[in-house]
Amino acid sequence: CRLWERMSVEVEDSVKTAAFANLVDSLCREGFFGEVFRIAEELPFGSCFSEEVSYGQMVDSLCRVGRYNGAARIVYLVRKRGFVPSDVSYNHVIHGLSRDGDCMRAYQLLEEGAEFGFMLSEHTYKVLVEALCHVMDVDKAREVLKLMLRKEGVDKTRIYNIYLRALCFVNNPTELLNVLVFMLESQCQADVITLNTVINGFCKMGRVDEASKVLHDMLAGKFAAPDVVTFTTVISGMLDAARVDEALDLFHKVMPENGLRPSVVTYNALLRGLFKLKRVSDALMAFNNMVSEGITADSTTYTVVVEGLCESDQVEEAKSFWHNVIWPSGVHDNFVYAAILKGLCHSGKLNEACHFLYELVDSGISPNIFSYNILINCACNLGLKIEAYQIVREMKKNGLTPDSVTWRILDKLHGKVR
Repeated sequence: CRLWERMSVEVEDSVKTAAFANLVDSLCREGFFGEVFRIAEELPFGSCFSEEVSYGQMVDSLCRVGRYNGAARIVYLVRKRGFVPSDVSYNHVIHGLSRDGDCMRAYQLLEEGAEFGFMLSEHTYKVLVEALCHVMDVDKAREVLKLMLRKEGVDKTRIYNIYLRALCFVNNPTELLNVLVFMLESQCQADVITLNTVINGFCKMGRVDEASKVLHDMLAGKFAAPDVVTFTTVISGMLDAARVDEALDLFHKVMPENGLRPSVVTYNALLRGLFKLKRVSDALMAFNNMVSEGITADSTTYTVVVEGLCESDQVEEAKSFWHNVIWPSGVHDNFVYAAILKGLCHSGKLNEACHFLYELVDSGISPNIFSYNILINCACNLGLKIEAYQIVREMKKNGLTPDSVTWRILDKLHGKVR
């Protein structure tokens, strides 16, 4: 501070500002937060020095190193000295506090900021309401929604959609429905994204009947027309509730009647649900139908099929599916490899799993560490110390370094040996 006071008054303000920014950034990076707060207390340094810019720089520097409560302390000091914090600084602090889990402090800052006309940015609003819903404080989340709706120039439909999406974290179907009703009563147009969000929330909460009712109203013309995402969400919810016939009716009959063609995502949801219910033949029939319809499978499709076959104790069929379908397609990734390796290991076929992984490497593919950890874990569960460390050596030879999971697995092996 004394050095700053001795700086020549002839130095341009832009130079002073840049030097001050570098100073504060350096102090924060090195962890000298006490010095930053002392500088904040001792401002101003001179009549030509902008205190508002300086405080903003302190907030920004503290937020960059994750010291959001410290930044909130600077905001408090700014207000105490009669200045109004910038919206950028305020949003930065509230966003950081919400993301780090201190959403109650973030909400408190929002209430204080509302007194001098502060308004959240849309992105900060999203982070805050999601954080509040994660801790089940719907009342405060609702107040944040009301505050945003009063902001001029906002897209109210999008603001509602963000809030509805956050409500999906809370098992509160009544609130979900109430918000939709309030939205319609306030003459705010609900678009298909709004309704898909509501349907998704109901399905996640196990309220498939309510989700079906919204879909029915959409089909009846009361709301926006459903799209592929709408049907995909309801079909997935139906299958989660083991209502297979209704799900298949939506897929095979209602979708075509409304001029909608299932996407690969729809097929993936259908396959996942059918395999989960052990309807293997139905799932394979759906996959064949997908191919005949000219819809290209993606890695998720193949992962779902392999996992479903392996979990149904059809490992040989999964191996055939890999050789005859997946490998020739050229569409496969680490999730597919992991599904096959898990299936082989779960069946006690460690040697086959190792052979499969090493064949991938020989073919120019570089599986990630997760694949190797699956093999190491299998070897450890079987008490095969030599084989486990051989896999570790192969992993290192292929350019991968053991991670914390690898070492935890090996530690478990040594515990078994002891």
